[in-house]
Amino acid sequence: MKKKNLARLFLSSMLFCSTLGNIEVAQAQDKKVSEWPRGITYEIFVQSFADSNGDGIGDIKGMTSKLDYLKNLGVEAVWLMPMNPSPSYHKYDVTDYYGIHPDYGTMADFKEFINQAHKRNIKVVMDMVINHSSDKHPWFLDAVKNENSPYRDYYVWTHKNDPQTQKEGRPTGADSDNTRHWHKVEGSDYLYYGYFYSGMPDLNFDSPKLREEIFKMGRFWFTEVGVDGFRLDAARHIFPDERPHDNHNWWVYFRNEMKKDNKDVYLVGEVWAPAEIVGPYLRGLPALFNFDMGFAITKAVNEENAGDLVANHKKIRDFYQNVNPDYVDATFLTNHDQNRIMSAVNGDMNKAKMATALLMTLPGSPYLYYGEEIGMKGMKPDENIREPFIWDVKAKDKSRTTWMQPKYNPEGSVAPAAAQIKDKNSLFNHYKTMIGLRSNSKALTYGTLEPLQLGNSGVSAFVRTHEDESLLVLHNLTKNEVSVNLPENLTSYSKVHFKNNKGTKQKGASLTLPGYSSVVLKK
Repeated sequence: MKKKNLARLFLSSMLFCSTLGNIEVAQAQDKKVSEWPRGITYEIFVQSFADSNGDGIGDIKGMTSKLDYLKNLGVEAVWLMPMNPSPSYHKYDVTDYYGIHPDYGTMADFKEFINQAHKRNIKVVMDMVINHSSDKHPWFLDAVKNENSPYRDYYVWTHKNDPQTQKEGRPTGADSDNTRHWHKVEGSDYLYYGYFYSGMPDLNFDSPKLREEIFKMGRFWFTEVGVDGFRLDAARHIFPDERPHDNHNWWVYFRNEMKKDNKDVYLVGEVWAPAEIVGPYLRGLPALFNFDMGFAITKAVNEENAGDLVANHKKIRDFYQNVNPDYVDATFLTNHDQNRIMSAVNGDMNKAKMATALLMTLPGSPYLYYGEEIGMKGMKPDENIREPFIWDVKAKDKSRTTWMQPKYNPEGSVAPAAAQIKDKNSLFNHYKTMIGLRSNSKALTYGTLEPLQLGNSGVSAFVRTHEDESLLVLHNLTKNEVSVNLPENLTSYSKVHFKNNKGTKQKGASLTLPGYSSVVLKK
């Protein structure tokens, strides 16, 4: 995650040949088969989501009041961005690892949120920021003023004459725009290390005392508070880049410690890097975010060209499964560090819907970013991709937060959730339908992936198979109607399982798909 400038449904039931606007679902299963963590997770920036007390800031009670909305959408888990006390709006610089930010509520509020979420079979995953603390954390404040502080070893220090402190303009990765990692302390000959910026000093995981502090804190949230898992921020930076094996081994160690108290502990890591760097982390972190897939889907829908989207996704999956056969592929379109998907497709509703259709039919356990399902826009800097959720028209919207003035989602620019829920053709209902399709299908939730080439680069085609269910999925990424001929080995897929445009026609081996449409066939 870019920390200095914090730069991605289940239908309750689907009837035989039911319709939703222009969508038809034939013989969809009437029972959800997905089970978390293979289900849908919804990322929430608490500050912008829902305000319960009118102070303009989103809070825990506000989130609690919206759990039925999430359940209706088809969400099976929520990932909550940091809620700990912090001096910043984004709260990725923690000052108390055991507390709740007072703007958001109390620990009692959070425990009640977890209780209500669990009643709805929604799991709760919280952001765990342990690569660094805030420079306002009591540990760091004491370590700065006293070289003999018991917390001095919790951070990484070096003398000002160390040659590495003179390095300027270091190349940065996708997750940081910081160019200097060693930071001065006024009146001291020593500098401290902060990968992201001076306000976020890195913690020293070579310190046994620090490691035990982290284990203690993790156990607290699992055993005393009741969360179901952690999203682990900046997971590849626990140790410096030149010590990758130490990073890999740390997460094995951490997971084993957490499993002592919760054998079902869920950990999903942020390793923003190419697959060859991500793969080794799967030994300790069985769930990792798939940044490559979100970029690839956006590219494909914008260019209206499937290219190697599916083949590359399979290649990466095969590589990861060789490392950990049980890994969870945490797929997403965009998240809190990236331009929102609606902005990434230049506001094109058809392309936004196609991106969702691809996400929900390709392998993975999808994550949604709050507001994505109603078409909220946003482009960096980071505050502009974390704007207030739009629940209703302003005059009726008692839950809307007002802590910032929205740039990309002013009043009237986005149909509010209340209106979209009632509109059968809305983006919200498209998300709900696609989530329902996925959650009701063993093949789409758990199945293998077989890429296909049907002679048209504008058509993404693949087969998903699990146990006794096999589905042929086709997406027309273009605005034009296209016709494809199924090869003989695919003609057994002769029944429509799902289509989102009534203009889709099948005659023998010939299949005609209207522009920006999807169809799923079964045997």
